[in-house]
Amino acid sequence: MVDYRVARRRVHEGIIMKVHYLEIVSHDVDAACKAYELANSVSFGEPDEVLGGARTCILSDGSIVGIRGPLRETEEPVVRPYWLVEDIEQAVTSIEAEGATIALPPMEIPGKGICAIYIIGSNDHGLWQL
Repeated sequence: MVDYRVARRRVHEGIIMKVHYLEIVSHDVDAACKAYELANSVSFGEPDEVLGGARTCILSDGSIVGIRGPLRETEEPVVRPYWLVEDIEQAVTSIEAEGATIALPPMEIPGKGICAIYIIGSNDHGLWQL
């Protein structure tokens, strides 16, 4: 289990550009999980409904990889990093001012933090605040 207090303290200590959650949307979740497990000697847990049914794996640095299926018919496969930020509202305001499209405004995920999704340069990106 991730100690979110440690991760939060590291953000406050000035550690920047840390991926907190790497979200992989796949049409074949089991095959994707199995490939990562075999290549990296890790294991993915059971689906976490709070994370859209993602099967997750905690990495040695405390970051999380989650693999899930599409949540809607129009959702395409994507690999989306969620960068850990101290102030998600400020981060969203700043990147929106630079031309990013906010696909998902800051949203609380109970017990896990607050996330947001933006698109810039035709790529999906995420932000995460603990």
